[in-house]
Amino acid sequence: MKKYSLLATGLLLLSHSLAAPLAHAAEVDVDNLVQEAERASYYSGNDGRSDARMMIVDNQGRKQLRQFTILRRDVSDNGDQQMMVFFSRPSDVKDTVFRVEKHVDVNVDDDRWLYLPALDLVKRISAGDKRTSFVGSHFYYEDVSGRAISEDTFVLQSDEADAYVLKATPKAPDTVEFAYYVVRINKTTKLPMEINFFKTNGDNYRRVEAVKIEDIQGHPTVVRSKVSDLQTGGYTLMEFRNITYDLGLDDDVFSERSLRNPPQQWLN
Repeated sequence: MKKYSLLATGLLLLSHSLAAPLAHAAEVDVDNLVQEAERASYYSGNDGRSDARMMIVDNQGRKQLRQFTILRRDVSDNGDQQMMVFFSRPSDVKDTVFRVEKHVDVNVDDDRWLYLPALDLVKRISAGDKRTSFVGSHFYYEDVSGRAISEDTFVLQSDEADAYVLKATPKAPDTVEFAYYVVRINKTTKLPMEINFFKTNGDNYRRVEAVKIEDIQGHPTVVRSKVSDLQTGGYTLMEFRNITYDLGLDDDVFSERSLRNPPQQWLN
């Protein structure tokens, strides 16, 4: 909430300085703001491609690297969505593929699969596993494909100079490990810049940050992000390169067949 200087000590001026930010906050359409933030984060363009590099750092400073390409196609803005993640490095995850069919209907769980080439096995990721580690990183599966905004209840906590701060409480608390999270949404780009997750005892145990933003084809885009385990000190950095939107990707790219036979024309 904005701070106002009190240039006089009169009761009238004091009451006005306290009421003004509250009145302004009441004008914010939280539902619309959350939809804008979701659209800015996951729905830029009709589809998209990017190369990603992930560096995983544990609490002892040891590092692991992951490299992969992400293809994404929207069925509709803020609607159903398809995603494929093709791993290329290191050798122990090469040719692993993560496939997502995202559904906005709160009554329909997202479909997620992981293709494990060493076993030639397609493993379905259950709804209960969506908040577990994504290939050994501090990112969760749900971080990569996006958490549906319909799963949480949002309220405005404060209206700052450059950001709105919202508190989100899960509608089904038994399905997640957090009690609530607080998200800062940039007023200009509508991108969530920082998300802090809290336990029921109020401990802030996890943080997701948009570290660097660039304009790509007219879309403010996160090109570097970070997830931190605030309890252990470990973290994962993810950088995105060669980002392109509106490629005209068709439905076949996101089919089950692409798990074993990746669409090479979009990966090279």
